[in-house]
Amino acid sequence: MDESPIATSSARNYGPAKGFGYSIARRLPLLLPVLLAGLALAPPASARVVELGAGSSQAAVSACPNSPCRAVYQVTGYQGRSGNLRNPFIIRRDGYLVAFTVTLPELAENQIESFNTRFGGAPEVRLATLRRGDKRKTRLNHRLLRQSEIFAVEDYLGSSPTFVFQQPLRVKKGNIVALTVPTWLPALAADLGAGNWWRSSRLKGECGTDEELSPPSAQQELRDIIRYGCTYKRARLLYTATYVPDPRPTVRDARE
Repeated sequence: MDESPIATSSARNYGPAKGFGYSIARRLPLLLPVLLAGLALAPPASARVVELGAGSSQAAVSACPNSPCRAVYQVTGYQGRSGNLRNPFIIRRDGYLVAFTVTLPELAENQIESFNTRFGGAPEVRLATLRRGDKRKTRLNHRLLRQSEIFAVEDYLGSSPTFVFQQPLRVKKGNIVALTVPTWLPALAADLGAGNWWRSSRLKGECGTDEELSPPSAQQELRDIIRYGCTYKRARLLYTATYVPDPRPTVRDARE
């Protein structure tokens, strides 16, 4: 498997950064009761809500709008380790994904224009669920099981927006929660400690550099299987996913 410290394109900052900033993260507590009711789960007071990918002991921030400003592009990927968090996006119990959050830096106008031109449009993102092969020869094979609608994020640069799905995504134990970037997304921190890496849908030998870009490889065909041949070390995708595990049945004493 090819390895690289980053999988990005960089854009220089030739002007002042302009931030856009309305985040819907604060609305999530208000929306969860409706979502949970629609899933026939327990009332919000007793439902367990988990933020996958949160809680790393190592801070990670984008360098943007400073140079080099780096963005992930035209790829599907997931974080395999975030400091002390190992396999933070592997589902431990059946449940539902209801939302996700991306941390987006401010960018200068010329940086946005550069990325838009190079990668075919404004920044977009969606969440995906994958199933990895369970044999040694197939462990890098990933099947796309489900994916959310696509969210445009340019208006949220400089904030950490939370996007709630129109329809929650069902997940099973062992599934992997990944980000798909159809165009580009600046939700990336690089030059971190060795305990950070993410894996992508790019083929071995096509991992790319700042000078030589990888071909488009975003995985968006449901049930399609792609071999994830590139791992990027000392880097972190800046996302979390809001996950509601299925409730556990109560165990009653047989003597009752």
